[in-house]
Amino acid sequence: MRPPCDEAIIRSGSVRVPCAEQARLWILAATILGSSMAFIDSTVVNVALPALQASFRATVVDVQWVVESYGLFLGALILVGGSLGDLFGRRLVFVVGVIIFALASAGCGAASNIYQLIIARSVQGVEAALLVPGSLAIIGTSFDEKSRGQAIGTWSGFTAITAAIGPVLGGWLVEHASWRWAFFINLPLAAAVISISLWRIPESRNATVARVDWLGATIVTLGLGGLVSGFIESVTLGWRHPLVFGSLMVGFGCLVAFVIVEASGAWPMVPLRLFASRSFTGANLLTVFLYAAMGIFFFLFPLNLIQVQAYSATAAGAAATLPMILLIFLLSRWSGGLIARYGPRVPLITGPLIAAFGFVLFAVPSVGASYWKAFFIAVVVLGLGMAITVAPLTTVVMNSADQERIGAAWGINNAVARVAGVLAIAVLGIVMVNAFGARLDSKLANFSLPPEILRDMERSKIKLAGLELPASLNPTIRAAIRESVREAFVFGFRLIMLICAGLSVASAMAAWLLIPDNRGTLPH
Repeated sequence: MRPPCDEAIIRSGSVRVPCAEQARLWILAATILGSSMAFIDSTVVNVALPALQASFRATVVDVQWVVESYGLFLGALILVGGSLGDLFGRRLVFVVGVIIFALASAGCGAASNIYQLIIARSVQGVEAALLVPGSLAIIGTSFDEKSRGQAIGTWSGFTAITAAIGPVLGGWLVEHASWRWAFFINLPLAAAVISISLWRIPESRNATVARVDWLGATIVTLGLGGLVSGFIESVTLGWRHPLVFGSLMVGFGCLVAFVIVEASGAWPMVPLRLFASRSFTGANLLTVFLYAAMGIFFFLFPLNLIQVQAYSATAAGAAATLPMILLIFLLSRWSGGLIARYGPRVPLITGPLIAAFGFVLFAVPSVGASYWKAFFIAVVVLGLGMAITVAPLTTVVMNSADQERIGAAWGINNAVARVAGVLAIAVLGIVMVNAFGARLDSKLANFSLPPEILRDMERSKIKLAGLELPASLNPTIRAAIRESVREAFVFGFRLIMLICAGLSVASAMAAWLLIPDNRGTLPH
């Protein structure tokens, strides 16, 4: 799902390029399609993971990197992407981002091994960091205050629709064509965006931006990359391996250095003075916990539906995201008015607590559970919790910064949401693999399997439910072991869902402790 505060960055812009009514329609079309490319790619891939794993015989570490490589660069560089647009021209940076994103999408679809796919996904993440803030800034500078509200509603509505339809369309392509088409579909979209942008979008810049914080961007990317690499590779290499230990040390060291650089820099990408506001600090702490839970959820839930519950990719795409995104879209206006009635603290405590209950409901179903009886209610409850949370969270972030800092406040919160998801997949992926392995070992002890079969199974546990069983097994024993694999996955999934519930409760605690109860606070 989309991180919070996207609409708010549009509101923070001031008109620098007056546009005719007809041109504005084309501008909306280009920015909606451009944003949708990035939104779709960040969700469709989760539905395609089982097919990717089967196609490349990949481990869970490999498919983690497919997701993480995109999210890591997007989260680390999204603030730089906005600054580049201000400095060199928003249309120029937006178009360049779309062009290279399309080329990287073609590289993803043509990848012949998992490593090529990971590299292409990394390039996609870098370019998404250009086109996402670029599309928002273009709207903010092309519409005056009177027409901007309608533009925000149109952009938000259509991007919500594409976010909802994307996993369903991607699942259909995976099921009926190939996972490769989930990436190739970006090419005609990119062609349309580039044509409209060059034809109809005027160029604009921000003369007050003097430079880009390249040092900060480099350090934070190395820091996050080191942490993610260390946590993910620890599953196969162990904590004492030099690569794992060294990556973690570099990661932590770079993040400490990043704070020092940002505190002393003249043009920091993260103005640390924003965190002097208790509301801003509380909102971002809430975001860390809640979006960490959502990140690992959207990584594991499609694997559960497809590999364990035997759903088709199309059904999994619809079941995993469609009800939740539609619920958030339909209730966003209502939830935005909760602050005026109750103040920001009440919805930001209530929403995460409802989300926590939703995660608990996801921990109940076992293998072969009915979607409507087991998962649908959980999806609705989780979606309701997020719907109550997102709009008030956006408002609190925006109201905690003055007018000149709204863009920075949006960028920081957006990046925090994305980075939280990336780190959650890396860290909680370790918990999932260990829980799955321990449960499977206890199940296999009942089968009296030959040592060589046990060794093969041990090496394959890193594939989780995508584990390939030895062909030499008796068909009856093979079916029983396959059922044990599914049960082991469900055991690990339940544990992760309970951890996600705890993270959601922690986000509610952050709101209770740090966000003031200022009734009547209205969104900008």
